[in-house]
Amino acid sequence: MSDPIFGMTFSRPDDEPVPALGADFSKGLLVEASTDADAAAYPMGEPVRISSADAGMVAKLGTGPLRDAIDGINAQLNGLNAGADVTILRIAEGVNAAATAANIAAALAPTNIAAIPSAVNATPRLVWAGRGAYRVDMDTAGPVSAALHAACERLLAVAVIDVDDTSAAKAIDARETMNSERIMPVGVAARVYSGENLVTRPMGPRVIGLFQRVDSENGGKPFEPIANRAIYGIAGLSRQIPFSLLDGSTEGQQMLESEVSIVASGESGVDGAIADGGFVFIGTDNTTTGELWKQIHQVRGADYLTVKMMEITRQSLGRKVTATRAEAWLNSLKFMLRDHKADEDILGYDVKFRADKNSPEEIRLGHLTVNLGIEPAPAFKVARHEVRRYRPAVEGLVNDIIARLSTVN
Repeated sequence: MSDPIFGMTFSRPDDEPVPALGADFSKGLLVEASTDADAAAYPMGEPVRISSADAGMVAKLGTGPLRDAIDGINAQLNGLNAGADVTILRIAEGVNAAATAANIAAALAPTNIAAIPSAVNATPRLVWAGRGAYRVDMDTAGPVSAALHAACERLLAVAVIDVDDTSAAKAIDARETMNSERIMPVGVAARVYSGENLVTRPMGPRVIGLFQRVDSENGGKPFEPIANRAIYGIAGLSRQIPFSLLDGSTEGQQMLESEVSIVASGESGVDGAIADGGFVFIGTDNTTTGELWKQIHQVRGADYLTVKMMEITRQSLGRKVTATRAEAWLNSLKFMLRDHKADEDILGYDVKFRADKNSPEEIRLGHLTVNLGIEPAPAFKVARHEVRRYRPAVEGLVNDIIARLSTVN
């Protein structure tokens, strides 16, 4: 439209710092079989997004592993009418455990996983795939664990995988086949009621629900660890794992040392117990090599910030490079990180635009490089108490006695 000869115009410059809303990192993805699920509601191999509070859609899952997974998630949630945003990917039950695990691994193929966000208009960030404990032998990774890393990378997601729940040695052996900052193994299963009967079910979905509960308690952000939190809705554990906060030689401590998460039983009146009662999840670590990104909540927090950086940067892409626009882009990143520092989501940050990384030749191509330093907050894992005698207290006693004697006469 042409400007008027006599009149006025209005414009909205877009070279100011921009905000970023972030993404919901509590959305889940469940991949499992359910032979008696409603085929119309849950077509085989097609992702279906539901609310776990939708009783009708939950009922249509039937009675198989997917229904148990949703029930396990719901048991962890808090608040009135609480429900989780979950995408269901139903696969075919195979003729045996190997065939079913192979079907789940095929569903986790990167090309299949990459199509899910567009199909359901949401990106799942918490993944649980069933049959994680299945392995051909003790020397190889299972098909599900082998497929999980690449699947999670496509979604910027993390996965909880159930490993052998019959012994610490077998659980640790299974963990040794993994190397991913996006995978958290759990080495114990849940005992839950199915009608009058007690049955053993995977702990993985219940840990996914715990992630969602903790996120909800912290403004929907994924920066908080989930260790030392209660697991609800279970009657017991597949086996009791000896654990003490005071003794590093216990079986539970050995599993944690090998990055296998556990659930421990509370014990009233026992020094070193994790709680006075109930069942408590203990775990902070993934299976990556090295300590830089070992704690899984730090990986989730970094992913969250990465998504916010994407939101900020895409609003500048395609515009011409000027000092004003570059300043607005960099300030947008700074302001976003400043807010997270103020909320204590991160310990600190640094944003730099360095001349040695932004040569005239690169600028002419439209390439800008920003150097970001972000320090995530660690989980509080070990408390060291140094207890000494306190001599000034004795000196104070002497002074107190002298003061009292001086008032006698």
